[in-house]
Amino acid sequence: MNEFNVAHLSKRMASFLLFLSCFDSLLYWVNCATQAEIDQHLQLGMNMLATGAYSDALSHFHAAVDADPSNYMSYYKRATVYMAISRSRPALNDLDKILQLKPDFLKARHQRGGLLLKMGRLDEAHIDLENVVRREPENEVAQKQYSMVNTLKEQIEDIRDYINWNNYEPAIEMLNEILEHIPWDPSLRELRADAYLGMGNVVHAISDIRSVTKLTSDNTGGFFKLATLHYQLGEADESLNEIRECLKLDPEHKDCFPLYKKLKKVVKFLNNAKEAREKDDWEECVASAQKVLKNEPTVTGIRFHAHDRLCHCHGKAGNSAESRKACSDAIKIEDEPRLYCDRADAYLQEDLYDEALNDFRAALEREEGFTRAKEGIAKAQKLQKQAGKRDYYKILGVKRSSTKKEINKAYKKLAMQWHPDKFLDEEDKKIAEKKFMDIAAAKEVLTDADMRTKYDQGEDPLDAEGGGGGDHPFRHGGQQFHFPGGNPFGGGPFQFKFHFN
Repeated sequence: MNEFNVAHLSKRMASFLLFLSCFDSLLYWVNCATQAEIDQHLQLGMNMLATGAYSDALSHFHAAVDADPSNYMSYYKRATVYMAISRSRPALNDLDKILQLKPDFLKARHQRGGLLLKMGRLDEAHIDLENVVRREPENEVAQKQYSMVNTLKEQIEDIRDYINWNNYEPAIEMLNEILEHIPWDPSLRELRADAYLGMGNVVHAISDIRSVTKLTSDNTGGFFKLATLHYQLGEADESLNEIRECLKLDPEHKDCFPLYKKLKKVVKFLNNAKEAREKDDWEECVASAQKVLKNEPTVTGIRFHAHDRLCHCHGKAGNSAESRKACSDAIKIEDEPRLYCDRADAYLQEDLYDEALNDFRAALEREEGFTRAKEGIAKAQKLQKQAGKRDYYKILGVKRSSTKKEINKAYKKLAMQWHPDKFLDEEDKKIAEKKFMDIAAAKEVLTDADMRTKYDQGEDPLDAEGGGGGDHPFRHGGQQFHFPGGNPFGGGPFQFKFHFN
């Protein structure tokens, strides 16, 4: 029985040893295959790097690092790509890992010293570069970088002094030079942004602060500052985008969240006003612009857009006085030629020709060759000349912005009031006939789109001397007068025969 058990155990042991032997061979084969794949990834990565395909190169180097985390060359090649695409932090992580794996890799130490220099970590850069020049005295690049460290430190101290004394121009000049050597130090970008703000150059300050948010992580303060600066410039949409970036990092941020609530309203009303303007919905445009002013009582950059929309939309709605005021408020903020033209159009609605001409000329002074201003001057001069003749809008008692429906309504009311048959006295009848003719002429011109356009441009289409031309029944004394569109009092075609003595 014992012999049987021993034989049975021996067979099981032999099978187990055979399994281990096969498993070991399998592991060896897998390891060889993995190393071949790693070499292939490294080679493909270098090929991609040579052609500038950095994203593809990174993908291959990531695969090589994942397959063998102990291969320092994989990290080194990946760090080279990171530095080529200005990703300093992951590049530094890889260089740190390399020097953990192989502390005597001098080329990596030199790379890290140069990277630390570009990041503005000058004390750490000094240590690495000193190590390199001590072991490689003939390395001219390292020698130059090493000798530069102390000089850069001194220059940065000078820059801080300039800014403390509000001497921004030399500070910016020095920072421009230093950032050639230290491009990835966010603190220097912040210094230059402060200097730009000190000089009132908000656009350049925004550019530097945006760089800071890319060079740092979780920079809610940077996004808040960007949102605030864009808002001050009147760039509400851009401001909202930046504040959203802040809230992605901290949804309850004490500064970003209150600004976000306000921005949502302002952007909504500004966009509503813009869309209404594009759809010729003047009332909605005015209402939305007024809500912008209510929600933003102080920031002129935002209020400008509201005044601008009110200037245009009030004018189109026929609210000339409100339009003039809004245009003037907008001009105080931004001295733009088109605003003078909008205000001039509002003056024309009130027959203030000299004021309109002054504004059109002011627009031309600000933009020579401005077509709208040139055409506006010609129009205003024609209207001024026309002012001594019949004013069809005044005859019907309607605004220049009145609709065809409003004109017809005014015409019917006046035609009934001044119908010659209502007057018995001969003198009164003559006056009524003249009034009646003017009323009918006004209706004929203002309800015809082409004739009204000519009239609004300063040309009376019923005036033979003015070149209006056309078949006008009023030109023939004692002839039958017809009403286009039929009898204004109802029924069939209405005809009235005038008799002139």
